[in-house]
Amino acid sequence: MALGAISTCGGAKGSTLPNHAIRTANLSHSSSFMPSGNVGALQFRLKVKKSVFRYQIFPLFMKEKGSLTPRTLVFAAQKESDESESGSSQSCIEDQMHMAPEYNDGSRDPDVEVASITLSEADLSQSAVQLGNQGNLLDKLKAVHLHILAMEQWNASRIKLCHRNYMASATNLIHYLALKCLDVEQLKEDLSSVGLLNLETINPCVIANLTAGIQMLENLKSYPLNIKENACGEISNKKSLDKQKKGEFIIDTMRKKASSNMKILLGPLADERTAHIMVTVGQEVTENETLITDILKSGATIIRINCAHGNPSIWSEIIRRVRRSSQMLEKPCRILMDLAGPKLRTGNMKAGPCVIKISPKKNACGDIMLPAQVWLCHKGANPPAGHISPDAILSIDGQKFLNKLQLGDTVRFRDARGKKRTLKICNRFPVFAGTAFMAECNRTAYVQSGTGLYIKGQKHKSSVGEVVDVPAVEQFVRLRVGDLLIISLDSSIEQDELTQPTVDAYRVTCPSSFLFDSVKPGEPIAFDDGKIWGVIQGTSASEIIVSITHASPRGTKLGAEKSINIPESNIRFEGLTTKDLMDLEFVAAHADMVGISFIRDVRDIVVLRAELEKRKLHNLGIVLKIETSSGFDKLPLLLLEAMKSPNPLGVMIARGDLAVECGWERLGDIQEEILSICSAAHVPVIWATQVLESLVKSGVPTRAELTDVANGRRASCIMLNKGKHIVDAVSTLDIILQGKSTKMKAELKPLVLSSHLF
Repeated sequence: MALGAISTCGGAKGSTLPNHAIRTANLSHSSSFMPSGNVGALQFRLKVKKSVFRYQIFPLFMKEKGSLTPRTLVFAAQKESDESESGSSQSCIEDQMHMAPEYNDGSRDPDVEVASITLSEADLSQSAVQLGNQGNLLDKLKAVHLHILAMEQWNASRIKLCHRNYMASATNLIHYLALKCLDVEQLKEDLSSVGLLNLETINPCVIANLTAGIQMLENLKSYPLNIKENACGEISNKKSLDKQKKGEFIIDTMRKKASSNMKILLGPLADERTAHIMVTVGQEVTENETLITDILKSGATIIRINCAHGNPSIWSEIIRRVRRSSQMLEKPCRILMDLAGPKLRTGNMKAGPCVIKISPKKNACGDIMLPAQVWLCHKGANPPAGHISPDAILSIDGQKFLNKLQLGDTVRFRDARGKKRTLKICNRFPVFAGTAFMAECNRTAYVQSGTGLYIKGQKHKSSVGEVVDVPAVEQFVRLRVGDLLIISLDSSIEQDELTQPTVDAYRVTCPSSFLFDSVKPGEPIAFDDGKIWGVIQGTSASEIIVSITHASPRGTKLGAEKSINIPESNIRFEGLTTKDLMDLEFVAAHADMVGISFIRDVRDIVVLRAELEKRKLHNLGIVLKIETSSGFDKLPLLLLEAMKSPNPLGVMIARGDLAVECGWERLGDIQEEILSICSAAHVPVIWATQVLESLVKSGVPTRAELTDVANGRRASCIMLNKGKHIVDAVSTLDIILQGKSTKMKAELKPLVLSSHLF
């Protein structure tokens, strides 16, 4: 029996399967394929769909848009030598696995030689009889096993290119993808009905679980295996058997491999926690001496810095505080820095006036219910503790003024409109290097930098305090359905042009020329993680006109540094931007992991690997952020490419952009698929975006958020974004991850029956 050579793209020869140990199996009903009459030998060809499966793995049998392709055979070949594999991967393009496609009409790609199997009539009859019995789970499971091993053979050269640390994981990933492309729904039901094997949960160790299942079925047989059948039906090739004997693919070893990969990238887990907690921080931690310490005390083990915001001086201060607090608390903490990547964002807006509005709480009739709480502190003091939530914070330049304040004092001032207003001092708090006060304001006031404060009854200059460092008001445009928005490449537009409609249209800027080069009229466009949607009406070299189709009835704010997504456009981004390469130098010197944003293609990983190799960064952890449709579709190929380097590897499910790019309704399935793929590859996953968002921002979680976190325990790490109540959110998440909320066991009490029932 002979197998022809399978060639790869462009007519170049790929790996040649050897002429040895072939077994065939058909997982569909075999009775319709039984030969009639006398035949000496029949030749069966492998019928496959071309590029139907998302990962472009060579499927031997699979669904054809809902129906099972009937003429598909499964086979595996024992490989005698590896010589034919050498160099084969170079002849295949980067985003394809070795495959031998055939069209549904029976024609073949002229550049591809399809393998054929020649069977004798006796062999064919024996195989058909065995597999015609739908209840024969053993033969079906063996057929799946053979298909998976054949896939390993076809992709042997790709596996060999992986670093030795990832060789076993890459092989298991290939096994998982081979299983994924098969139609095994009926097999799943059959196995489930006898309680033998769950094909949905074997991702981390595919071949070991299948082998165990086959062994269990064989043990149940009341007679020994036929010697001829055993010789013809090898369930694994010699190389895979050798690997299993060496312990590379046994279940315990594969589980330890997954655990080891997680520890190397993210660090060991403490106590009974099931996953790490990552917290995104920014400049706010440099203005609060205790915030980082409080976050680490609450249970965070990883701090994330987004290089899209801030600068090296701010990042250095954040990292200094993290390292100091980690050492002081004796709590290990790692640092992840995300490169900004080629993400499209709205441009900066001209700063607004430095004024803050102080408003008491009023009822529907306008009567004051609660006065506004105003925090008064000296310049440079820390913000109030987490349990104190003032409506406004005023920094005062003048410690002497604060030293003279007493409980019950009344502070007078004129606001930005010249209105006379007062503050009633109601509480005193000790703070670092001074004292702070809480005051009440019963009338709406607009306070700006330079506003003078006076203690009622004291007219001396020494009793005057001056308000300083009032932050500039964030500028934005408020968009409603039907509005027109002009996106301009020119960042020199004056603020008045941005915030006010010009020719019935608002304006924002985008500094990236990629946007203007790629979009077309009629394509959808989204802003701020999908809070605002529109349709492109017209384009030019420097402007895009958008008609808003989705926004809040009262209008949705669109400000600076907000995301822009064009899910249907094929934007040609560069993998690592110039800014990314500059930031990579800083990351390599200060962080434990680097996050690669907006991965779209294998070429992005190739560029990244080259930059890491150039800098000799073999220990820097790599986190691939999956936030585009292309990144999701090519995830297995991205992982296999990244596995060529020894660097610790992880994946982040960036659900914000991913939902906008792929569609909200698909996010749940996409999330599950990413978890499954990474489980098969033994790659740790970071669960990110809007985790406990209501709790972080308002202090009260939603029930849906809590169940989301419970599902997130399957990941290796859960990430929280910054917010006012971030410390409380970390504490809540820590309790959930330690399993304390799941340790309560229902008590089964004896049933007491009333005597009148008898």
